[in-house]
Amino acid sequence: MEADINSRSLINRATRAVTVLTATATATATALALSVPPAAGLTQASAASGRAGSISVTGVHPGGATYAIEVPRNWNGTVLTFSPGYGQGAGPQHLPADLGGNAAAQTWLLAHGYALAGTRPYGSGWAVEETLRASADTLAEFAKVAGKPTTTLAWGGSMGGAIAAGLAERRPDLIDGALPYCASVAGPVAMLNQSLDAAFAFKTLLAPGDDAVKLVRLASDDEEARSVAAARAVLDAAQRTPAGRARIALAASFAQVSTWSVVGTAEPAPHDWAAQQAQEYAAFMATVFSPRHPLEQRAGGNFSWNTGVDYRRELRESGRMRQVRALYDSAGLDLDADLAALSAAPRVSADPGAVAYMENYFTPRGALGVPVLTMHERGDNYPTVTQARAYSDVVRRAGNQELLRQAFVDRPGHCRYTGAEFVAAVRTLENRVTTGRWTDADAHRLNTLAARLAAENPDLGTAEFVHHTPGRFLRPHVPKG
Repeated sequence: MEADINSRSLINRATRAVTVLTATATATATALALSVPPAAGLTQASAASGRAGSISVTGVHPGGATYAIEVPRNWNGTVLTFSPGYGQGAGPQHLPADLGGNAAAQTWLLAHGYALAGTRPYGSGWAVEETLRASADTLAEFAKVAGKPTTTLAWGGSMGGAIAAGLAERRPDLIDGALPYCASVAGPVAMLNQSLDAAFAFKTLLAPGDDAVKLVRLASDDEEARSVAAARAVLDAAQRTPAGRARIALAASFAQVSTWSVVGTAEPAPHDWAAQQAQEYAAFMATVFSPRHPLEQRAGGNFSWNTGVDYRRELRESGRMRQVRALYDSAGLDLDADLAALSAAPRVSADPGAVAYMENYFTPRGALGVPVLTMHERGDNYPTVTQARAYSDVVRRAGNQELLRQAFVDRPGHCRYTGAEFVAAVRTLENRVTTGRWTDADAHRLNTLAARLAAENPDLGTAEFVHHTPGRFLRPHVPKG
């Protein structure tokens, strides 16, 4: 899905030149790879060959972020600006920016007059701060080479979806609507608090006294790698016993790990507790022990805590009580004793400055300035689908529920949407921006629209939108003030 750079050119420091291809002119550029971010005021840009009258531009912003712009000959005035997921920074190699969606969706959108723009931050990891800034720079470049769009839609996957949600709150002057998909819309504080709850239960019940398994304040990537390896060994050993499987299920309930996680498998039956637990086990490490050290480095400390958490209440509200109790009973374990052990165990506190950073970059407050349509898979864990509920709750409390609609896709996995699902969501959001009303955002109408699109272009695939009401997110966090 990443855009190709056919050539690059180093431009004069006094100018910010880009090459625009028209029906009668093409240009070539000499490649020049940069090993450091360009100096302030310097932009690297290149143009790639395209259809007659189209515009195809790639470049590097002064801070090192890369951007890509594709404008079709029959541009309809709408541009979609894309932000990528976690760990997809451009780096010193200046990796080219992606344009979003998937190849089938991009092809359809360009063929039907939509322009596409993408931004890849120079920084890696949780690069929300840089991408929010660089996305504005990309839109400024777009206006220079293509003119001011009539409609601008922000979209992004995973962390990129959080950036799209951030633009909807912080930069409604830049965009007219946002489509966060498979997005971390509960914010990083809430997301990592929930992971901490599961890791805390896991360590307390399955690895007590194991200093190799560390929960927070990791000193280096190497220390985190050793901690993850130690936790993996404990998890695999626990999975081989009934008692271990029961305790894995209890820990998984606190992170709301999906009981349908494995791509290509059928959803376990409602009371098939063993099959559900096997799915939780498969997703446990990536969900619960997701990278923490790079985020702590960025935030300046630990931004997660479990002081004051009532794990008995968390289990009751997780929707997993029957599963967990059945597995505990089958193993001959005392669930109340394990919950008491969690209550008595020393807790983890957070560093206020680190919390404040992650609130700023970016924890939603629900202050939407434009319409937003979110899209999640039911069996996603990165983030869990309950993050959609956390987002809708905060938007509702802010009084902006009429600006938000949410779509759900009936499959496991992360960001695995079809072209038909992407295009149907884009068209639905665009219609809301244009008409001022949500007229086709329910699952039935989205499937109908997607089927019509796919009938005209089978490459888009099929759609599996479904009506779904996620359970309550267990550890929501909304910044004060």
